[in-house]
Amino acid sequence: MKDFDVKKEVNNIIKFVRKYYKENNLGGAILGISGGKDSAVVAALLVKALGKDNVIGVTIPCHSQDEDRIDAKAVSDYYGIELINFDITNIFDTFKLELNNLGNFSKEETKNSDINLKPRLRMATLYYLAALYSALKGKTYLVAGTSNKCELYVGYFTKGGDSVHDISLISDYTTEEVIKIGEYLKVPEKVLYKTPNDGLSNLSDEEKLGVKYNDIAIYMKDKTLLNKEVREKIEKLHKNNLHKFNIPTYKKGD
Repeated sequence: MKDFDVKKEVNNIIKFVRKYYKENNLGGAILGISGGKDSAVVAALLVKALGKDNVIGVTIPCHSQDEDRIDAKAVSDYYGIELINFDITNIFDTFKLELNNLGNFSKEETKNSDINLKPRLRMATLYYLAALYSALKGKTYLVAGTSNKCELYVGYFTKGGDSVHDISLISDYTTEEVIKIGEYLKVPEKVLYKTPNDGLSNLSDEEKLGVKYNDIAIYMKDKTLLNKEVREKIEKLHKNNLHKFNIPTYKKGD
């Protein structure tokens, strides 16, 4: 990454945020802080761009590990931002109880639905709180996205969940580049170098995907550098998830 000028990139992101906020008369930002590097880096960038008093972090546990909330607090404490804890475990459980009225489904049958329900509930929570704090503070809060370029390329996000946000700061940066930005902004090391996982399936991201983030970054730059098996896995993930990016819309006369 010799050609990656982290100082320049950080300054450009800050300028991008400030320009957008000024042009649209916006006030603050709210984001889910998972305890992982991506949300920590986005929080750090937002603090640089908007000031710590205009950034609100939210932990949204749902049958989650306590470690994630502890790591999220380490991030909020370091950057001095407000951190809200909004536990949606009971909401998730109530949803599951209502599902029983449709039939008796096995855990295997509902596994994928359950995994994706959590980020969808979290998205609704963030937008509710953004609207609430916009009213309370008299200025508009946006929901910030936290997906990086590698995740997006292979469609590693939930439709209607973490894919929904108002502003995106790191979606054009690979995992390695995000880490470089995090190092520059002094994200707590325990968070920055933690093995990424979705906090939902008890698997690391790379275990769940079946490919390494570094390989995805290499593929996007020059896929010939990877062996055939890895290339095909990445290509399959990318093609199978293209539907997440576009909504086919019929137009009269088509």
